[in-house]
Amino acid sequence: MTRGAWQQNGGNEAASAVFHLVQELIDRYRINRPVMPIVVAQAEDPGAGPGIDERVREIAHLVHRANEPRRVPVRLLESRGTSPYESALGMVRTLAERPWETRERSQYKPFTFPRSRLLGAIEQATAQVVARPGGGAPADRGERILEELGSLRWRPTRSGPDDWTRSLRASVRPETFLGAVFIAVLGVLLGEIGWTATLLLTAAATLVLAVVRLLTTSAPPLLWLRRASRWLATTSSLAASSTAYPSDGWSWLSPSGSWRVIRARAAAVALRVAEAREGDAAARQFHLELRVQALLEDLRHNYRPRAWDGRRGKRTVPPVVLLPTATRENGGVLLINAINNVRSRRSEVDPLLLLASLPAAEELTHTPSQPPVDPSADRRVPWSGAQARYRRWVDDLSIGQSPAGASALSWVLRLPLSTAQLTHEHADARLHTVRVRRTWAWFVMSRTSVALILVGSLLGTFLWSEHWQATYCHGPLTDRNTDALWSRSGPRECVGVATAPEVWFAGGNDLELRGLGTGVTFERVERAVREENAGIGADESYVTVVYAGPLTAEKVEDSRKGLEELTGVYLHQRSVNSPLTKHPVKLKVLLANGGEDMLHQTVTVRKIIEVARQDPHVVGVVGMGRNTTESEEATEALRKAGLAVVDTTNSSGELPRKSNYFGLAATDEEQTYALGLVARRLAPPDGTGRALVLSRTKENGDKDQYTIEQRDAGRKMLEAAGYLVGENVGYPLADNGAAALGEAVASLCEAPPVPDALYFAGRAEDVDPLMEKLSHTTGCSRKDITVFTGDDLTKATFTDTGRVTLYYTALAPTAADRGAAFYPRASAALAALLPEGTGRPTSRTGPEGYRNALWASGQIVMAYSATAALYDAAARGDVARSAAETWALLHTVDLDDMPTGTVSLAGSPASLTDNLHGLDVVKVVGRGAEAVTSIVCGKAAGRTPEKLRLTEESCRP
Repeated sequence: MTRGAWQQNGGNEAASAVFHLVQELIDRYRINRPVMPIVVAQAEDPGAGPGIDERVREIAHLVHRANEPRRVPVRLLESRGTSPYESALGMVRTLAERPWETRERSQYKPFTFPRSRLLGAIEQATAQVVARPGGGAPADRGERILEELGSLRWRPTRSGPDDWTRSLRASVRPETFLGAVFIAVLGVLLGEIGWTATLLLTAAATLVLAVVRLLTTSAPPLLWLRRASRWLATTSSLAASSTAYPSDGWSWLSPSGSWRVIRARAAAVALRVAEAREGDAAARQFHLELRVQALLEDLRHNYRPRAWDGRRGKRTVPPVVLLPTATRENGGVLLINAINNVRSRRSEVDPLLLLASLPAAEELTHTPSQPPVDPSADRRVPWSGAQARYRRWVDDLSIGQSPAGASALSWVLRLPLSTAQLTHEHADARLHTVRVRRTWAWFVMSRTSVALILVGSLLGTFLWSEHWQATYCHGPLTDRNTDALWSRSGPRECVGVATAPEVWFAGGNDLELRGLGTGVTFERVERAVREENAGIGADESYVTVVYAGPLTAEKVEDSRKGLEELTGVYLHQRSVNSPLTKHPVKLKVLLANGGEDMLHQTVTVRKIIEVARQDPHVVGVVGMGRNTTESEEATEALRKAGLAVVDTTNSSGELPRKSNYFGLAATDEEQTYALGLVARRLAPPDGTGRALVLSRTKENGDKDQYTIEQRDAGRKMLEAAGYLVGENVGYPLADNGAAALGEAVASLCEAPPVPDALYFAGRAEDVDPLMEKLSHTTGCSRKDITVFTGDDLTKATFTDTGRVTLYYTALAPTAADRGAAFYPRASAALAALLPEGTGRPTSRTGPEGYRNALWASGQIVMAYSATAALYDAAARGDVARSAAETWALLHTVDLDDMPTGTVSLAGSPASLTDNLHGLDVVKVVGRGAEAVTSIVCGKAAGRTPEKLRLTEESCRP
């Protein structure tokens, strides 16, 4: 239900009739925008007396009281001035320069009057020039007025508070275009550069905006494009007044020509204003009507359709001006005539509704015609005869286009009110008005709505920015990369594929390679891979290999596996892309991080598949060197996507069953087979040897499958070797990820008999705590114990193992006669990565061949061999192959010059003794300060001749 705004008794029949007419015009404006008249109410009887005139005046006040509280823009005018002309001009200025009474509770923001303000500036400049000594001389008055107008910046002097504060507030108001853009950009920057930088930038931008706004509101840049200037230069009413000036040629694209037109017309107006100040009747009529025209044009502009702010939909009631008493003496009749004259000669319809009350004795007629002027007596016209008459005729067009004095006032709706109507009381006739409803346009595009939308957008932008920043490793609003994202579980790690320059998995990682690689950091190796990628020309043929490995870790040292594997991949990439080798198909490497211990394989593989769908150059994946509960699912997803995997060090026996999986590492069964050859020689011949399997518990939550498979394979090996194998013993991981071996070792050492052999299904980082516990726990400290374990110990470094003898398998058997050319090339390539001026520390790294500490873990040579195998298939015949072709050709790979022997993917071994993978059985004995490492037996990769196969005879402990 609409809430009422005002209610009162009409008092008399005439008041009710006029009231209903005015209210109908106001309320119908929203529906069909009727043409607004100048409503003149007047007592019909000229001799009715002042009491009746007072009742007529009260009608205007009644309408004013009824509409003031209901959001109708209304203005009650009072006459002030020393002459009718001054009074009428003052009322027009009041409408254009003073706030309307309903300014704070209107439907939309207050009206703006740019055209009226421009005329106000011209008037102000004219008054200052005329008031100066000698200002009355008309010879150069126009130029002096234009100079003064320029000093005013073509704007009237403002009064009020400091313009700096006003400019500062106005610059960031959200309902303005500039303020909206400012807040939107602020929201974007907040997501891009963070709080501190955004606050500093906001402060600087706010100051700049305030200065710019202050300058643009007081100076005339792009003056010819402003609405007021365009109106002054194009309105036909001034074309006649400035005929003697270069007043034609305004154009959007011609600043200089438009500027000449504006100056010419401003000078013409200023001269007429000066003449009006001096009492010229025609100039006064011209000045008043030009002021009225500017007012009406401004009001029409405030109601124009197709405005960006939807103002026509927000302003559904017209502006209402009330003249309680309009006479010739107070300028009211002159103002009515001026409005009528302007409307009569203009084709545009303005929204102004004027209600005036005239005394009964006042006669409303046209402005009287100006008496003829002798052209020869006109001081503004230096000519005579026909030219003088033409000049005068042109000047008269500015005020002579109005209807003749005898014609009716076409825009005036006269309401003669009889005395009976004015005196007939309506005791029960209650008049009321309701508050004007704001339209949907106001709710959608009001200041509050715009502010809420902007604040909501800013908040939403900030939240989305925070979401993207928290989700993606490079997640700005404008250029986020979705191929690498932050892990959702465990330590915060960037996982996925690094396809954006901003995503660095090893950024800031200063972990260095060992031996010859001392000084080469993880970050430098990653940068070197990117440099090789960037060095591939746009017109060169290439294939893309994705290396998937553990490139990040909570502890820097725990990322060594990723560092060494990536180094091996890089070494082969550099070898292929080197200008010396002249390979027609180059090698590009994308880095995919599976997180610490490859615990985020599923996420990483999903991103690899997405990248491969977008990039047809991707031919396969190298790495995936750790077996977790996600490995099988990840490999299957790659198979469905048509991507082959060439594994480096994953010893799973299940994954090779996948058709797209090609492993270079000996499986757990192959490793325990080799260890079993040693264990059978060490087992007591009478079958009394005792053994246990010590492994990580399944409940540790690290998704590790390696220890589980090693546990099962190790138990079978010990049983086959002749040991009596007791119940498996498990140990948990502490909260910091370290092995909690105390309780497990105590249980196997304190409960007799102490085992003779132990299969340790754990990780390399658990070996040092195990050796310490066995050396210091009662029962084990004085007994010689043999510990068998898998390939993960190739990453470990040993000091003192006490009385424990350790046997483990190494997946990368190296020898002096295998891959001889690889080592010097690799050493030179790594030396090139050292910082400039850094010499190779040969004195500390030992030999440069296969015995160097750089290659000890085997991770580098395994990754190098895997990359070589995948590239061999992808670039077969010196042609870049597709992923499907690469998968098929991998079954034919047979590389015999690898550091580990022959990398052959041509078939499956018939038995464990005939496997194609290389391995070494390594023995570690610790006595005193350091441990002694030796190779018990081993075989190179590739099919092994009968006489070189591993046997109990060849694997002597």
